[in-house]
Amino acid sequence: MVEALLGTKCSSSSSISHLSPTFHLFPTNIKRSQHLIHGSFSPNSRIRCEAASLEGAKTAPAQIKKPKNRYEMVNLTTWLLQQEQAGNIDAELAIVLSSISLACKQIASLLQRSSIINITGTQGTVNIQGEDQKKLDVISNELFCNCLRSSGRTGIIASEEEDVPVAVEETYSGNYIVVFDPIDGSANIDIALTTGSIFGIYGPDQQCLVDMDDDSTIDQAREKCIVSVCQPGSNLVAAGYCLYSSSVVYTLSVGNGVYAFTLDPAYGEFVLTHEDIKIPKAGRIYSFNEGNYDLWDEKLQSYLDHLKQPGPNGKPYSGRYIGCLVGEIHRMLLYGGIYGNPKNKNSKNGNLRLLYECAPMSYIVEQAGGKSTDGNQRILEIMPEQIHQRTPIFIGSPEEIEKLEKYLA
Repeated sequence: MVEALLGTKCSSSSSISHLSPTFHLFPTNIKRSQHLIHGSFSPNSRIRCEAASLEGAKTAPAQIKKPKNRYEMVNLTTWLLQQEQAGNIDAELAIVLSSISLACKQIASLLQRSSIINITGTQGTVNIQGEDQKKLDVISNELFCNCLRSSGRTGIIASEEEDVPVAVEETYSGNYIVVFDPIDGSANIDIALTTGSIFGIYGPDQQCLVDMDDDSTIDQAREKCIVSVCQPGSNLVAAGYCLYSSSVVYTLSVGNGVYAFTLDPAYGEFVLTHEDIKIPKAGRIYSFNEGNYDLWDEKLQSYLDHLKQPGPNGKPYSGRYIGCLVGEIHRMLLYGGIYGNPKNKNSKNGNLRLLYECAPMSYIVEQAGGKSTDGNQRILEIMPEQIHQRTPIFIGSPEEIEKLEKYLA
């Protein structure tokens, strides 16, 4: 009876069942409700009450945890408002992040129907890196650009698919600089494998807002844009990616941890599903394109050979490679491990773009407690000299990166 009313376990020199029948648990001169509130049992009862606990565990004050409402959820819009109220972002950045999420929803929808509406295959054009563009590369780039322009909060847009950064016309211009890869892993589109989008956001910079009334030419304006965009990743104020797979997952950081939102198709909303992600300090998964093994230097080959040797549990590391940086990083954030895209004899500077891929992903991983390096220095400290500059990258769990650095030293 006492346990039912108070949620406590009571004990005395004799059990409740052996108490005198004349014993009154609630004295007649005190109201039951008052007695429950103040817990003032008769001093003669010699009853000691303890918080209910697991058998054998130390007693502790009972804490009533509010049950979670099955319908309660935090969507991206609510989370962004909370971040603004906490002073982590301003209203303009919240709008930019929201506009990117809209572009991601549109891309996700197109990817799901790509074979049906015949937007698979190549476009017949080549981007600035000399790569054949997929139809969805071009479409996704346009979607990103349109969403960012219409937000009215971006001053410069720089895309992996564009030759040079674009200064948003002053009528619709804001101050933020957004760099992005609209479709990462586009080679996976035609076979319905994992793809993604990557973005990074730099703070306000006035030097690239073009005033058509001054004496500057278009070439000078473009030059200003390039200078403005070429910033190290340490200057990022936000970064993230969107994963397109069995679920659509929008993952981002605004400098206070990493949060992931999963698209709920029933509501068309991104819902918070992974709060304050922390990458495991170590992992047993490595992700390298080992088809290039013979093109790597001997130190890196020795490291890979080490990973294939049985560990303390008698098993080697597991090799995983899906050809999509977003997919590799997403798995790593949750399970730990290491991803590498090193330089080789044919690609002296590596294959991935510093500005659009490596810097934003390094920002995310470091916010989750991981590390990222080009083999010599931290990725976020590299100062870009060119818009489409490439770099080698090794990224992942801190202990795995430290182990790699010992081999490369």
